[in-house]
Amino acid sequence: MPELFILIPGRTLRQGRGISEGKFGQMYQDEIHALCMAPEDMQRLGLANNDRVRIISPSGQVETTVAAAKPGELPSGLLFIAYGDLSSQLMGQDTHGSGMPTSKGIDVRI
Repeated sequence: MPELFILIPGRTLRQGRGISEGKFGQMYQDEIHALCMAPEDMQRLGLANNDRVRIISPSGQVETTVAAAKPGELPSGLLFIAYGDLSSQLMGQDTHGSGMPTSKGIDVRI
């Protein structure tokens, strides 16, 4: 049975540097296609860096690689992925009149 997590997409410094190469540059693409997970969650699930995982939200599902967050960077149960095509597929379409879908605190399963 897939395990429940909370996903918090956002921007990263590396993503910002990669945009200077363009959105199709290798640095930018690598950054938006990597899921960060607390090392203890990865260990519990038997995952290693660069393993592929499926992220399932109420709005969609994607497959990507996983990487261990730096110690103390993410608490257990919380996931991070940089804004991009994968994170967009996991967000709902309702913008609640703001023009931007809810992008923080998405319940997902791995």
